Amino acid sequence: MKKALGLLASGFLALALTACGGSQTSSTAINEKKIVVGVTSGLHEQILEKVKEVAAKDGLEVELKVFSDFQMPNIALVEKEIDANSYQSIPFLETYKKEHKADLVGVGQTVLNPMGMYSKKIKSLDELKEGDKLGLPSDPTNSVRALMLFQSAGLIKLKDGVGDEATVLDIAENPRKLQFVELDAAQIAKQLDDLTAAAINTSYAIKNNLKPGKDSLFLEQKESKHHNIIVVRSENKDDVAVQKLVKAYQNDEVKKFVEDTFEGSVIPVW
Repeated sequence: MKKALGLLASGFLALALTACGGSQTSSTAINEKKIVVGVTSGLHEQILEKVKEVAAKDGLEVELKVFSDFQMPNIALVEKEIDANSYQSIPFLETYKKEHKADLVGVGQTVLNPMGMYSKKIKSLDELKEGDKLGLPSDPTNSVRALMLFQSAGLIKLKDGVGDEATVLDIAENPRKLQFVELDAAQIAKQLDDLTAAAINTSYAIKNNLKPGKDSLFLEQKESKHHNIIVVRSENKDDVAVQKLVKAYQNDEVKKFVEDTFEGSVIPVW
């Protein structure tokens, strides 16, 4: 591994592990030769299939457990049904930990899946009219992310200081009097016919044949703090299997796979 992981994001998550660092064995250590990783279906599943190939060369078997929503991979990790997961951003993890008092920790950066705005009715945000409906995810973390996206696009202005606690009630300026419809993140793309436009996570966009780099009206910028991470239980953060998983993910072969497969719609960040 070319560099230490370092800090993933100021104020969110400090990481002490490096893929080439020394290992410690906990009383509940993961099997050094096999690790079970939870992923959401779609792009994370695709990437981990490649990581699985790379890890095998280092003597680590990676078994994938695929989930259809954003909550179950963390629940399964806490309940020890899986050993790690790879699908969530730092803010999402921090919110989950706060709400559920979960002892989980990030151990390695993976990719940025930029949230974008999509539409079947307009080709530019300039075409938005008074009263048009905009869809956004209903879960707190992705809802805030969508509101920040709308603000970056110049559609709204949020109240000063609301930060990561923002909700639709914190919209201070809405010059077009747009209507905001909160929906399950996995269903928004399927309901585009009923909306003027919507903020959709990359994984769900790709699953519905939308290409972020090509089809989005507005795309989250690279400076976004919503990088994804590999997450494990704190007791396992130094386990050999976890180190091998991070090393396999942060590999040039995986980086090339991501760049070639997703053509800029998914961005490696290690």
